[in-house]
Amino acid sequence: MGAMSPWHWAIVALVVVILFGSKKLPDAARGLGRSLRIFKSEVKEMQNDGVSTAAAPAQPAQPAQLPAANPAPVPQTTVAETTNPEPKAS
Repeated sequence: MGAMSPWHWAIVALVVVILFGSKKLPDAARGLGRSLRIFKSEVKEMQNDGVSTAAAPAQPAQPAQLPAANPAPVPQTTVAETTNPEPKAS
């Protein structure tokens, strides 16, 4: 019961032809073939890129150089300056 018999395949093919029409099926198959070729070439390219980057020797990271300019002085604040005084009653 799990395997599809030839009659099942014939019914599936008939339904596909009825749904999509005989004119669209060759175009769909052509598009699917192109997509698979593009996918295979991209996978191959990714594999080649992975091999070439793994074969290249790792270069040590150079530390970032900071400019020699003097930073602006930071103003000193006290606790009294940062807290809000109680509002005055008028």
